Amino acid sequence: MTVQKASGYPAMSTTSGVAVPKQPGAAAAEALGPAPVVRDLRDRSGCSPRRLRFAEGDLVVVSGLPGSGKTTLIERAVSAPRLDSQDTRDRWDRRMPRFLPYAVYRPVVRVAHYAGLRSALRSGASVVVHDCGTQAWVRRWLAREAHRRGRGLHLLLLDVDPQTALDGQHERGRGVSRYAFARHRRAIGRLVRDAERGHIPAGCASAVLLDRAAADGLRGLGFGD
Repeated sequence: MTVQKASGYPAMSTTSGVAVPKQPGAAAAEALGPAPVVRDLRDRSGCSPRRLRFAEGDLVVVSGLPGSGKTTLIERAVSAPRLDSQDTRDRWDRRMPRFLPYAVYRPVVRVAHYAGLRSALRSGASVVVHDCGTQAWVRRWLAREAHRRGRGLHLLLLDVDPQTALDGQHERGRGVSRYAFARHRRAIGRLVRDAERGHIPAGCASAVLLDRAAADGLRGLGFGD
């Protein structure tokens, strides 16, 4: 596996995008395809791509600390089907009495979110999934689905320092407990360190490392030609 810096990206039809090569699927003829690649888009002084494109039918997971900008990125850049647990929570928040603490109905929200994810995956369409980084079993589920459909699973990692993420939580008016944030820091830190060494979770075809500047500059995340 290789870690690619600024000079290693295949060009799209414009100079502002990155096309992620089609990854090997289940067919034996494709088994000799390229090894998984880590693309590092951090520290590019505003020169990071404005669009990322993946093969039709691929799956993308966006991971990062709470408050790092995952939801903002997905809402701005993704037009394909997307699954964000925050959307599910917002829908249930509107249905619940204001005095009822979220902790009371959190299990219901999680079940609803994963039921929606299962339905989206069964459709066979490309899907972008919001991921907190602590649920490795979700990535394994997505990897199995990508393998079943002969497509690739790609990991987008937002590498944002903890204080920036805490500020992001403050701005949106919603945070996580100190204990939960520490768990997220450990999980995301491990994913980022592994990616920097060229190691990505089993079943992933590629990983893309983004800092806040690269994430803010990304205007499109799509699939197909």
